[in-house]
Amino acid sequence: MIIRISWLFHLLTLLFISTISGNPLFLQQSGRNIKPVIKWRQPMDTWNWTDTPRNDEIFFNPSNFTHKLPPSANETELIAHMVALKRNYSRLLWDSDKSSNLPLFVDKALKLLNLKQVYYEVEHSVMSKVSCTACKAGAGLLQHYMRLGKSKDEINKMIYQFCVSLNIQSARVCEGITRLFGSEVVYVLKRITLGPNEICSFVIGDACGDVYNPYHEWEVTFPPVPKPPVLPLKVPDDKAQTFKVLQISDTHFDPYYAEGANAECNEPLCCRASSGPALTPGDGAGRWGDYRKCDTPKRTIDDMLQHIANTHPDIDYILWTGDLPPHDVWNQTKEENLKVLQETVAQMSDMFPGVPIFPALGNHESSPVNSFPPPFISSPESNMAWLYNELDAQWRRWLPAGVSHTVRRGAFYSVLVRPGFRIISLNMNYCNNKNWWLLLNSTDPATELQWLIYELQTAEFSGEKVHLIGHIPPGHSDCLKVWSRNYYAIVNRYESTITAQFFGHTHYDEFEVFYDPNDLGRATSIAYVGPSVSPYYDLNLGYRIYYVDGDHEATTRLVVDHETWIMNLKEANLFGYPIWYKLYSARSAYMMPALRPQDWDKFIDDMTTKEDVFNLYYKHYWKSSPRRGMCDGECRKRLVCDARSGRSHDRRVLCGHIEARIDGAPAPQTWRAWFYNGLSVSMSMLMQIPQVAYQIPKFVMGLG
Repeated sequence: MIIRISWLFHLLTLLFISTISGNPLFLQQSGRNIKPVIKWRQPMDTWNWTDTPRNDEIFFNPSNFTHKLPPSANETELIAHMVALKRNYSRLLWDSDKSSNLPLFVDKALKLLNLKQVYYEVEHSVMSKVSCTACKAGAGLLQHYMRLGKSKDEINKMIYQFCVSLNIQSARVCEGITRLFGSEVVYVLKRITLGPNEICSFVIGDACGDVYNPYHEWEVTFPPVPKPPVLPLKVPDDKAQTFKVLQISDTHFDPYYAEGANAECNEPLCCRASSGPALTPGDGAGRWGDYRKCDTPKRTIDDMLQHIANTHPDIDYILWTGDLPPHDVWNQTKEENLKVLQETVAQMSDMFPGVPIFPALGNHESSPVNSFPPPFISSPESNMAWLYNELDAQWRRWLPAGVSHTVRRGAFYSVLVRPGFRIISLNMNYCNNKNWWLLLNSTDPATELQWLIYELQTAEFSGEKVHLIGHIPPGHSDCLKVWSRNYYAIVNRYESTITAQFFGHTHYDEFEVFYDPNDLGRATSIAYVGPSVSPYYDLNLGYRIYYVDGDHEATTRLVVDHETWIMNLKEANLFGYPIWYKLYSARSAYMMPALRPQDWDKFIDDMTTKEDVFNLYYKHYWKSSPRRGMCDGECRKRLVCDARSGRSHDRRVLCGHIEARIDGAPAPQTWRAWFYNGLSVSMSMLMQIPQVAYQIPKFVMGLG
């Protein structure tokens, strides 16, 4: 799912934890040019795999966890104590270490942090210099205390005190965040050598500068096989046979959803009994879901799957692109996440018997969220076998036994669907820049990309066409820039083999176009980003249907057309029952001759120059939600640039001319304004930022 859904953890990350830094584990040094060497850390034939049977005990019966409200007196007393002391973050810093002065940068930055702006940016997964400054302050602060020899418990206590005293969240959420994330973050930060500048450039990306970092600069190795000549893509024959393909993404099933519960709870996830009673009738959670920070009730998922089975009985196969658990990121256990996995796999099997399902792993399947240590992490408590072994056991309903070794190693696999047609599922959590384990060593985690090259080269030799599926889109800001750049190079090299890509995570209905790095005017590939089932938040619920060029002699395996189907949540709650309907089909709505990469590139040009075309796309982007706001010039630039960005954190190169055409001004000037004001904050939002936020960089650098 979209990273904004775990905004609280990331806010704490920026302010206090700074989940960041890197240490070279597989490096060769030659002066300043330090290049990581990509190699298999363990031969495949020596991997030791074990099987995990399905857990059939009662669903959601945790023995060591509770979703009940804590005793109100304890929380009230704690908050009252903090208020009585009138402690702010500067006071907390001073009290916790009277004997040592903070670094000048950290001290100045903390005094000027605009928490509301940081909150907005983290929640919406868009960053500017304000968040960059917060990140550097948090990194400097934590490293400062580690140099002083503070223990893990002392650091966790400080994080908890910050969270409560700043009223970032309730005491129980602050406690849960600290308990789940504190130990692992401290583990990583104690093993790094980089400073705040390198750390925050690594995590935030281009909004925090492109700082040279030799420990996180690496390149995959391609075989010495020349790229075949690129042949023009023909428009698929509309009369030819097609596959009908369903994509379901980001269901975020909440087993504790309670109709009428408080939907205005001011926590990362509401609409539960533990959210407290609704203060007014309008604050109560709807029967079929809610536009506020609430996930999907079971009855809604049941209704959607039944509707799909009835309306689309001719589905050939299903792409299931991850994020099954809810957004209670402070309140999760491994046991409950596995229960969600087991329950939803059984539900999908029952609703679509005999239909092949190809799943991909989301960032919410782990506990804590976003925590996916690569295989080289030796810490026993950080081993991913608890999840990967269960994935193998559950996915085996649809996948051949031969993929078990890669699923258990890294949750990725390759399957031959038809003669000449292959689907490869990637674990995109190894590109997730909120996966702090990558700070130890980001060099091709689990050797996934090198494995992908091997699979694609074999497919090229065999004349196969390939579809790639995953969760986090490679061009999204949540994807690590060095990983994304390598992936972009792979897609370019095998553009004649890869005919489509499918992702989720953002919750919106969108796409990403890839271009030839040597000719950014030539589109080479298209990645479809499917809409979420979850309404989290302000969204209608949706799913995608694709029509893929099928089995015939001249098949291209291109997507011929796609449809987005939605349920209007407002109407469902108003009338008492949901109605699912087709919102649009791409070729008809956008008047496209085909859905080749060059056709989508032409559509981007139309969005840039034709306001009516962009407005239609914007409506579909939001799944026709009545909660969508107006999209001003900055918003329009962001969305059009998102569609052009298959490579993350490289908007200057990929979108400079888009900026200029929308602004009607020279590209360099608009790009300076872009980076200064933030990558995607609308002008209406900028007007609300206190003037002091603009002065943070100057003040911190001693220029103000």
